[in-house]
Amino acid sequence: MSEQSRRPRKPAKPYRRPQKDPVRILAFEALRAVDERDAYANLVLPPLLRKAREKEGPEKFDARDAALATELVYGTLRRQGTYDAVIAACVDRPLREVDPPVLDVLSLGAHQLLGTRIPTHAAVSATVELARVVLGDGRAKFVNAVLRKVAQDDLDGWLAKVAPPYDEDPEDHLAVVHSHPRWVVSALWDSLGGGRAGIEDLLEADNERPEVTLVARPGRATTEELLREDAAVPGRWSPYAVRLAEGGEPGAVEAVREGRAGVQDEGSQLVALALAGAPIEGSDRRWLDGCAGPGGKAALLAALAAERGATLLASEKQPHRAGLVAKALAGNPGPYQVIAADGTRPPWRPGSFDRVLMDVPCTGLGALRRRPEARWRRRPEDLENFAPLQRALLRTALDSVRIGGVVGYATCSPHLAETRAVVADVLKQRPETELIDARPLLPGVPALGEGPDVQLWPHLHGTDAMYLALIRRTG
Repeated sequence: MSEQSRRPRKPAKPYRRPQKDPVRILAFEALRAVDERDAYANLVLPPLLRKAREKEGPEKFDARDAALATELVYGTLRRQGTYDAVIAACVDRPLREVDPPVLDVLSLGAHQLLGTRIPTHAAVSATVELARVVLGDGRAKFVNAVLRKVAQDDLDGWLAKVAPPYDEDPEDHLAVVHSHPRWVVSALWDSLGGGRAGIEDLLEADNERPEVTLVARPGRATTEELLREDAAVPGRWSPYAVRLAEGGEPGAVEAVREGRAGVQDEGSQLVALALAGAPIEGSDRRWLDGCAGPGGKAALLAALAAERGATLLASEKQPHRAGLVAKALAGNPGPYQVIAADGTRPPWRPGSFDRVLMDVPCTGLGALRRRPEARWRRRPEDLENFAPLQRALLRTALDSVRIGGVVGYATCSPHLAETRAVVADVLKQRPETELIDARPLLPGVPALGEGPDVQLWPHLHGTDAMYLALIRRTG
């Protein structure tokens, strides 16, 4: 018998069940929903958190658990491009060959290591435990090996390695450092008009967590009522806006639960207020929101119309979204109507309205703070798909307003192909129209450019990047 065979064998390590971490499991489930079903995190996460709060026992979430899960989901999605570049440098195969669930776990781990204050050992061990639960022991070993490589440097150190120098390729440098697709960086830069400082400020603002902004719907709620809530402060620009500090829960606000107030970005409020405040000649009795879903602008417009004895018609093509509009307008103090109709083939007669808002479908590049996953889903060809619809809807709006009335063309995108190019193309064929200077209708709001149209920016105004052109029909 050999010496080796006489040695006693080391006892095998007993199998240890993976430790379930409800917070990280929920974050992983949210990321999978975003990836597999093209869901939006802001729609997926709230019901998951609500269910977790309702549980009993150790899996029940408290406020800190909910805050951590939210940070893990949104932080991972916002920085996905940066983390992909780092992970790619730490694996021995192209990222496209890494199973998507594994990549989601790796991204969660990378965010904890590079984007939070979670200690390195805790970030690695917690993510490996998550991998054991959702992926199995074999793939958990791969996750462990990759994350140990990621942990060898901090975010600045990794960016120095994986981002090309700015002087050699400025757009690719900004894309990696600020986690935006290169084509989006290029488009935003064009819209800003050049300059490194401005584009970096904008990209950084896109990666910040947006504040929750409420709107007090006139005749139903007041800002004074909303300001009595904990950690509530006045809005910056809109007289109806109230901001909630980090961690503020809109669902806990009585006026929001009752529909007398709502969650609405201040840029969206400003668009509605500018249209309502634009000077017109003659009657001011019939208003139209031609793309009303999901109902935020329509609810504010309907309340403003009611104060003047005017009526709002809210039209939305998709029946389920028209249902959301009806819910938002329920209880409005004045008359209104909600219909499901195609804005390019409207059921109303030409020249029927005094004021028309057309907030057209778009790429949503102005709301990347709220929907960070949209930056990875959109493609340059999406612009070509939206272009005919945007022009058709603006033409409908101009047909629908009476002579002397005003149209507001709005979009939650700063891309020039969705803003000024659309307006210029349509108005070129409509000599009976004129642009109105929208800037005086946003009093107190700085940095509105040369006009007459208005582009809001996250880094300058703290709003979504809403665009607005006001057009008067003159003949």
